[in-house]
Amino acid sequence: MAQHGYFYWNELMTHDVDRARRFYQQCLGWSFEAMESPTGEYWFAKMGDEPVGGLYRMEGPDFAGMPEQWVPYVSVDDVDSRAKQAVMAGARIMREPFDVPEVGRIAILRDSGGALIAWMTPQVTPQVSSYPAYPAS
Repeated sequence: MAQHGYFYWNELMTHDVDRARRFYQQCLGWSFEAMESPTGEYWFAKMGDEPVGGLYRMEGPDFAGMPEQWVPYVSVDDVDSRAKQAVMAGARIMREPFDVPEVGRIAILRDSGGALIAWMTPQVTPQVSSYPAYPAS
């Protein structure tokens, strides 16, 4: 079960999924499992049978010229409320809270220093129950 304030997930936003998969497979021993998502193909990075992160291709004009980067996700109790609090504390919302079916509700922001981070209120379903719990319970 996800707990408020703990890192929950990590995703690599990349322009070249195949290159990224080769790199992490060679350097870390990760395997990858594809799934279709509303925004295109998504890859689960796995160590053995355990998901450790995800990869997706940055496509379209919104991503033109954007550097590849890892995005950490922090579990929060109420993403809408927390996003409003973040703005009052100096954050800039990059993507307003949105729902990902069977995953949860997510907001992407830049904190008061400009660092990119995603806040997420996870939805617990059989499809995502295999995600690692932070902290381990």
